[in-house]
Amino acid sequence: MLKPGMFISDRYEIIDKVGSGGMADVYKARCHRLNRFVAIKVLKPEYSDDKNFVKKFRGEAQSAAGLSHPNIVNVYDVGDDNGLHYIVMELVEGITLKNFIERKGKLEVKEAVGIAIQIAMGMEAAHMNHIIHRDIKPQNIIISREGKVKVTDFGIAKATTSNTITSNAMGSVHYLSPEQARGGYSDEKSDIYSLGVTLYEMLSGQVPFAGDNTVSVALLHIQGEAAPLRELDPNIPLSVDRIVQKCMQKKPERRYLSASELIADLKRSISNPNGDFVVIPNASVNDSPTITISDDEVNHIKSATKMSGAGYDTSRDIYQNTDGRRMADTNYNQEETEEEEELDSVDPRVEKIILVGSIAAGVILTILIIFFVVRFFKLFPGSDKNPVINTTETTSEESIDSTTTEEATSETIVIPPVVGLKLKDAEDTLYAKSEFLKVTSTEQYSDEYEKGMVMKQYPVQDTEVESDAEVSLVVSLGSKPFPVPNVYNLTDNQAVTKLQDAGLVVQHDYAYSDETEEGRVIETKPARDTDAVKGDTITVIISNGPEIKTVKVPAILGLTEKKAIQKLEAAGLKKGEVATDYSDTYPKGQVMSQSKGEGTELDSGTAIDFVVSLGAGVVDPPEDNNQTYIGHIEIDENPFDYAGDSGIVKIQLIQDGNTTTLLKEELDYDSFPLNIGDYPSDSGSKGTVKMYVGREAADGDDGAVSENGKLIKYEQYPTTWQVEFTPVEE
Repeated sequence: MLKPGMFISDRYEIIDKVGSGGMADVYKARCHRLNRFVAIKVLKPEYSDDKNFVKKFRGEAQSAAGLSHPNIVNVYDVGDDNGLHYIVMELVEGITLKNFIERKGKLEVKEAVGIAIQIAMGMEAAHMNHIIHRDIKPQNIIISREGKVKVTDFGIAKATTSNTITSNAMGSVHYLSPEQARGGYSDEKSDIYSLGVTLYEMLSGQVPFAGDNTVSVALLHIQGEAAPLRELDPNIPLSVDRIVQKCMQKKPERRYLSASELIADLKRSISNPNGDFVVIPNASVNDSPTITISDDEVNHIKSATKMSGAGYDTSRDIYQNTDGRRMADTNYNQEETEEEEELDSVDPRVEKIILVGSIAAGVILTILIIFFVVRFFKLFPGSDKNPVINTTETTSEESIDSTTTEEATSETIVIPPVVGLKLKDAEDTLYAKSEFLKVTSTEQYSDEYEKGMVMKQYPVQDTEVESDAEVSLVVSLGSKPFPVPNVYNLTDNQAVTKLQDAGLVVQHDYAYSDETEEGRVIETKPARDTDAVKGDTITVIISNGPEIKTVKVPAILGLTEKKAIQKLEAAGLKKGEVATDYSDTYPKGQVMSQSKGEGTELDSGTAIDFVVSLGAGVVDPPEDNNQTYIGHIEIDENPFDYAGDSGIVKIQLIQDGNTTTLLKEELDYDSFPLNIGDYPSDSGSKGTVKMYVGREAADGDDGAVSENGKLIKYEQYPTTWQVEFTPVEE
């Protein structure tokens, strides 16, 4: 038994065991050459030791490898490694139809018909390539997570012998056609019968024939009649019931003659569920020992026999009643009974034919060898002077040339494997076998093969053909390009999931962005909607958010408001609140103060408040110089943030262009609201009150002043207060 981590053929790494069947164990593996997950079926030892079985198994799997259809599980590779015989297939994540039916009990009619159409489309593609499945059953149907229906094990069932079929317990026998149960010839219509049984189970939740052992079930396929679906469930439409009945006819020629006909009726049943359009060929029966058949039915049977291919014994199957009883002579009936009693036995007549044929072939081969040895070595004098031959040689050189040419062109060769080679190398390999071959090529997109490599060949490798046969090659164009998905402004996880689902490899880069939120995608490289192919690497640029820089506050004192704003923005700062005030120092229109001193380091984007001068506040003296004016000054805003916080507080009044310090002392949080009291004025003009808070500063700090041995740096509190002065009489 294989274990995770083991390698097959130094290429396939076993990941896990995912299932087991009658013939093989199934493993999930990684192909390290193409970097993809695959499913590997490894033959069980009892089959690996059977050389004939392995030979058929490889041949049929190689034929199936030529199939490419959305409803068929692709076969990628066939090989062996130290006695392990394996098939490498497409890995389909999903559930088998058998498990799906068991979970749901039975399926809705439209759901069942839709699944049957997809199965039939896969069968149709295989039949067109002359490949018969021979083991259609729900266990061999996979429904992917996306709802796609895929048929697996194409071309494998033919390798199994009758012993293999009956030893599979009760698995395949429930879906065998009558001709398969008898050990007879099977063709496309055998697959149609098995699909009919599968559709019957989807709609009813049960198989049509059940028994205690494989032989009893097989006999029911040959002789029994299944209960009509509408008897089990009256809600099943008439057309669907009739389609299933036609698929499950005992005689192959009374079934659908091709998967295409079946698909057409299934699609028609969706639009016309109760229509009576399904035609089942009938044979009228009377009490005489011989059946009478109409001319139309005879023609239908003849055409069906031709379509089913050579090798089908019509004399044994046409003359049969609807209840399964034979209508031929008694000797034949006896042989039929013996054949049904032991399904796995081989017909003695066939054994005799094979034995006699083998002996005859051996004798003929021996005679030919002796003849050519005698001719080549000229063992008998005069043996090369046969009069007939001499006459021909001397009188008809043209005939000799014709014979030689005919012999040259009638030679056969075995097609070598060229899949995986470059086109030129493939052509050289083929022409090396025969220069008369006609090699043609077409191109298709492929995710599996590099551009320019041969991805398919017809005929497939190891096929024996005429030396002048036509060989068709399908050359890869590489993966089909598609637009890079738009993941702009998605989160990192959302973007990675979307890109990986498209088959792209994702790597990351990061950048600052003022527009895109941190953790979201700014852009991709290549950009969205640019053409890419599966396996391409896409770089996703993730936002780190706005870039935060530390900048120094420039000096804007003495500048106009416009130039001050330009200088702040150039330094990476923003304009804050702009106030106005009178100043004897700065002319009107110039910045007279700023909220943060020059050289202060701040985060970029910080707002800086400043005050623009209104010029000197000169007021005409009042007419009555003896008039006195009083202004009440009280500050209710607290410059400190919390209890216990303190600092030197300086209160100044600016009036008529003059600045007067009203208060300068150590205050704390509890000192506010602060009542300065009434302040007299001779002019009566409006005044402006400003408050400054001083903190201890470091040595060399710009704007610091020395007070009582300490360096103090004052910062203006943002708010200013206007004071109205009212006249009072002395």
